[in-house]
Amino acid sequence: MQQAEIPLVTKNQSGITITLALSMLLASLGTSIANIALPTLSVAFSAPFAQVQAVVVVYLVALTITVVIAGRLGDRHGLKPMLMTGLVIFGMASLLCSVAANLVLLVAARALQGIGAAFLMTLAMALARQTAGKERIGRAMGLLGTVSALGMAIGPSLGGLLIELAGWRSLFWLQLLLAAVAFIFAAVTLPAQQNRAAVVKVTIWSALNSHLAPSLVLNLLVFAIMMTTLTVGPYYLSLGLELQATQVGLIMAVGPVISIISGIPSGRLVDSWGSKRVLFLGLSLLTAGAFLLAFLPNMMAASGYILAMIVLTPGYQLFQAANNTGTLMDIPKERQGTVSGLLNLSRNVGMITGASGLGAVFALGVGTAELAQASETAIATGMKLTFLVAGCMMICAMVVARRSGRG
Repeated sequence: MQQAEIPLVTKNQSGITITLALSMLLASLGTSIANIALPTLSVAFSAPFAQVQAVVVVYLVALTITVVIAGRLGDRHGLKPMLMTGLVIFGMASLLCSVAANLVLLVAARALQGIGAAFLMTLAMALARQTAGKERIGRAMGLLGTVSALGMAIGPSLGGLLIELAGWRSLFWLQLLLAAVAFIFAAVTLPAQQNRAAVVKVTIWSALNSHLAPSLVLNLLVFAIMMTTLTVGPYYLSLGLELQATQVGLIMAVGPVISIISGIPSGRLVDSWGSKRVLFLGLSLLTAGAFLLAFLPNMMAASGYILAMIVLTPGYQLFQAANNTGTLMDIPKERQGTVSGLLNLSRNVGMITGASGLGAVFALGVGTAELAQASETAIATGMKLTFLVAGCMMICAMVVARRSGRG
């Protein structure tokens, strides 16, 4: 079995890499590119912001609900055909978004697009595990992390350019085009599933074991911290430091840029050092970065925030490459789709936890939910409390990793 796979992977590796990277980019781009269009959509459909915001929220909700289902379908019917199914769903949903006559139809199409994105995100990770070979899994996971960060980073700027040049519908025409290109690459480059008759029925409970549960907990905690930087950071920079919107945007871009740069090197380090050592290094940097965010910005203003992010963000990419690699390394083929789905589920739950739970901690520290009315001192107090709690969460993560043998 293993001897039969090696020539196939070696021969088509470049095409496989492009296919999986495009799939992950589409899922990530779908998350970020629509945000910039919300003001335009509000005008186009004469709708208040609360209603237009559903265009973003419904995508994330549909993605979160569907990731495990997508993984199970991949295990049952084959990763390649289900990834191609996801590309068809995503492409058709993009087409429906581009021709939506009203906000209700657009929101419904975005929900369908989120379902397609769940297939892309989950099955791209599982296919990366199957096609990369054990000695290169870390690099494959690092590449997917880089592409995901790239999609999140370029989405708003690319979306803004397209809206100015061709209107908001062009955002979805672009996604349709990319989905069509990815579908062609998938059909040509991805290896067909072998020994389908040997695939057994997999349930979530059969996949969820003592090896996997700590990985999911770690994933949830880390993504909660990273999401907190995206939600609390802008409030602190704009209200606490009274920076202009352009300055806030530039400072907030530091994290995504570092993520893009550090993703592939993180994967290479996993292949060289092993996932356990890199996982512990990543968690150490995340812990240090969280505590630095609690103190440095209040001491050094924007420079302190940037320095803390320079420590925190590489830790995130090191953790992500190591955790995904270590989790999927010894998972049987018939469970890899389901496990990838569970990893993505814990990721999304972590993001929700960061946005809501730690967002509530920030408001508690500020002393009021009316943040715009709060003083600079109150905002600084909220920032400090939020990332002290985040740092304690990362200490808990290190304890979980140690006790489970993961780090």
